[in-house]
Amino acid sequence: MAKRTILSYPDPRLHKVAKPVQGVDARIKTLVADMLETMYDANGIGLAATQIDVHERLVVIDVSEERNQPLVLINPDIVWASDEKVLNEEGCLSVPGIYDGVERSTAVRVTALDAEGELRTIEAEGLLAVCIQHELDHLLGKVFVEYLSPLKRNRIKSKLLKQQREDQRLEQREGRR
Repeated sequence: MAKRTILSYPDPRLHKVAKPVQGVDARIKTLVADMLETMYDANGIGLAATQIDVHERLVVIDVSEERNQPLVLINPDIVWASDEKVLNEEGCLSVPGIYDGVERSTAVRVTALDAEGELRTIEAEGLLAVCIQHELDHLLGKVFVEYLSPLKRNRIKSKLLKQQREDQRLEQREGRR
């Protein structure tokens, strides 16, 4: 297992549409392990392969309190979503430190392959349903801030770009010592 680098918004690679996984082989199983390690290390509850610059339809999620119930979704598709919506405060590992309200379906049904390549149907509601919708958006090249107003989105983009520049300056200074 190896921890991967998570792309930060507004990196254009976050907007690439993911391609279907062709088969669950050793490479995909290693990728799943790397993604879980990366997600847990970053204290996240979900991570899409797109966020680590791998543009394949693969998501890992763990919304359990104990952080010991990983859910692996390979080639996931939402086959049903409730008409009932809820506004939730969302954050994202690719948009560090930013949280805002996004409206999502309260329940979803998803079909996907699991880590062993078995087809599964998952019924989800509450936090898990929200997390699934959020992560599947990443596979379509969409980041949660795109649900916000253009003004909020531009403020977030400016703030994150400024932070990235400051981080680079610090790294350069530390490298000179």
